[in-house]
Amino acid sequence: MPTDYRARIPLIDSLKALCCLLIVAHHLAIYGPMPEIAYPLIPGLIDWLRAYGRIAVQLFFVSAGFLCAAKYAPQGLSLVTNPVAHIRRRYWRLITPYLAALTLAVVSAAIARIWMQHESIPGVPNLFQLLAHIFLLHNLLNQEVLSAGIWYVAIDFQLFALMILMLWIANRIQDRYPGLKTPGLILIFSLTTVSLFFFNRDSHWDNTALYFFGSYGLGVLIYWVAASEHRVVGFFVLIVLILAALTIEFRSRIAVAGGAMLVLGAAQHFDFLHSKLIPSWLTYLGRASYSIFLIHFPVLLIVNAVFFKFLPHQASTQLAGLLLALSLSIGAGIAISWWLEIRPVSNRVRLLLPVGFVTCGVLAMFAGG
Repeated sequence: MPTDYRARIPLIDSLKALCCLLIVAHHLAIYGPMPEIAYPLIPGLIDWLRAYGRIAVQLFFVSAGFLCAAKYAPQGLSLVTNPVAHIRRRYWRLITPYLAALTLAVVSAAIARIWMQHESIPGVPNLFQLLAHIFLLHNLLNQEVLSAGIWYVAIDFQLFALMILMLWIANRIQDRYPGLKTPGLILIFSLTTVSLFFFNRDSHWDNTALYFFGSYGLGVLIYWVAASEHRVVGFFVLIVLILAALTIEFRSRIAVAGGAMLVLGAAQHFDFLHSKLIPSWLTYLGRASYSIFLIHFPVLLIVNAVFFKFLPHQASTQLAGLLLALSLSIGAGIAISWWLEIRPVSNRVRLLLPVGFVTCGVLAMFAGG
């Protein structure tokens, strides 16, 4: 989700903003007592958010693939020469605001446990669980997540690492076989196809990048196709690929990913990616979308706990609490984005963040035990 602030794409930023708000609203509709109490006032909206809000994450995967192709293989030719360096930089960019938000999530959960009992509150963490979260292994090690939605961060990192390694392998293949002009395209198209037709149809793979690479790969491929001389043929092939995948097994997530792919491809072709018609406030919100996404669950926990403990259990009051939680999430996310994404972060702060996270987690262990 985080992107390079030196080269923004307004359309993608605006789409990120809208999708981020939709995912936050999805979590507001399913976590805590507030949505249960407010339900009689907006039953249709809450039901819709619970059922469909999470599908918006597919746009993040497609746009992430699109941006990765633009940066690391803009002409379909890999620029990756040192994959470890790229992967390390990506890890630190993801982990810095992530650990700050997770620390607040641990503290918020400890406070929420005092004021209310609800299944949405994460359990008291253990040391292994804390370490798994630091290294983005919580999905693969089947650890209970400490905050809603952070499975995405681990998957995003896996997808990026896999993409970078494939581009590096493509370089090695091209060095050995100079006559083969598009090894990167062949590798990415092949894995995208296998993901759409096999991995994405088996939930046993949903803790890995292989399950989601179909959506991510569509973003990569549409970037290359839209910039190609053979874009008409390329568009046709990708549309056939999506329709075939949906014919074998219809999945709304793949339909949404396919729609997002077509929107980005058309926008690139018609030069709308940098349109001045897009409101500046929306692109600004999109630039903070990663931090808003990370911080909203701690905010949600605290607001739920306060409204449950100290305020009347009336539908109108709890609906106001939901709106307050949404507003505070946006404000806190913008602040964290400015502090830990836009401004340079010192190595000292980077080292203090995991230390602070583990310390808060250990204190929560003793308090909960």
